[in-house]
Amino acid sequence: MKNKICLVTGANTGIGLATAKALGEMGARVVVSCRSEEKARETLDAIRREFPHADLDYALADLSSQQEIRNMAARLKKKYTKLDVLINNAGAWFSNFSRTPDGFERQWAINHLAPFLLTHCLLPLLLQSDDPRIITVSSDSHFHGKLHFDDVNLRQNYHGLRAYAQSKLANVLFTREFDRRKTHPKLSSYAVQPGLVKTDIGLKHTLSWHGFAWKIRRLTGKSPEKGAETSIYLAQSPEVKGISGAYWDNCRQKNPSKKALSPQDASRLWELSEEMCGITSYF
Repeated sequence: MKNKICLVTGANTGIGLATAKALGEMGARVVVSCRSEEKARETLDAIRREFPHADLDYALADLSSQQEIRNMAARLKKKYTKLDVLINNAGAWFSNFSRTPDGFERQWAINHLAPFLLTHCLLPLLLQSDDPRIITVSSDSHFHGKLHFDDVNLRQNYHGLRAYAQSKLANVLFTREFDRRKTHPKLSSYAVQPGLVKTDIGLKHTLSWHGFAWKIRRLTGKSPEKGAETSIYLAQSPEVKGISGAYWDNCRQKNPSKKALSPQDASRLWELSEEMCGITSYF
């Protein structure tokens, strides 16, 4: 990974931190995306305690805000001449319904619209790489998901698990439709299932009993380091170059749900996402 530049969102904890550490150890320049400068500096310190010579940088954005995403991308485009790997790792889970400043349900905005928009904004940098790779962390929760096109905000029937599963299904459909629509063959997109991982995702922004249930469930989960393995593999393996649009688990391709294979839903989701992000021409 020498001379490679990688951006990892949600890199201050869990799978994202484990991913950033591994890529730093491999010699890549790793840019960690965090919500605040305090979290970013803590992340860099945590990585350097294990890997003192890691080549690190940070970028700041609250991924629930489309303006902050655009601002972060603009700063990166001024600072760097290329981006080799974009890992859309950041994710969130909310027990209660709430909207972002842009008016969207928070899981939909952070888990789906943010990767969709950030990837678009960073395409000029990605296209300067010889082997640009976009990795979006999804979940097998997408097998339980359904796209509620008439109410993607789930305002009429909100449940945290329903919103999460919908957003993870959107991740897989985005990856597949990105590959179908891309106008530059060298771009590769991958969706990843990290598995059940011992992270704090189910403890933030949750009701007390939801948090308790997550504490019990994650007892059987794998470590963040194990959960990050597939993202790391896809970021650097020469074997997967050009194998684009697939769903990956345990460093192998895996069949996604039947709903994730719907070309009609993928196309409809793409057009809806462009509208929600104010994008007129994605590529």
